[in-house]
Amino acid sequence: MRIPVIAALGGAFLSTFAVAAGSPADLSAQWLTEGGKSRVEIGACPNAPTQLCGKIVWLREPTNPDGSPKVDKENSDETLKKRPILGLQMLRGFKWDGEKWDDGYIYNPEDGKEYDSVIRIKGPGELEVKGCVLFICKRQAWTDPKKGS
Repeated sequence: MRIPVIAALGGAFLSTFAVAAGSPADLSAQWLTEGGKSRVEIGACPNAPTQLCGKIVWLREPTNPDGSPKVDKENSDETLKKRPILGLQMLRGFKWDGEKWDDGYIYNPEDGKEYDSVIRIKGPGELEVKGCVLFICKRQAWTDPKKGS
């Protein structure tokens, strides 16, 4: 008799978590990228409050050797090559599908390219961020620096 009760409570907990995770506020925080090179502030998109966006708010090395701020020099659009990396929108357009944040895009300033992307909550204070081109994908673990991960 205890097993059905425990299963029902567990199911209720998981369904509550799944519903709660559908709000951009649930991931609203600064996330440390894998390797600790940068922090990305994630939250609701300014023009689409039910979607998830993110911008770079901190760099371990914010300047070049000559002291100038790092810019988006790898971008293929000549008009964007001089925009600063700090404050750059890196994530855009993610929509909650009941399990993950999907249909979004991640911009990589290291190669100047944008990739199809998915974000999954892996556990407290940890995200899996995946960027793909065709069938080739790269995954990173991002952590909440306040959680000591």
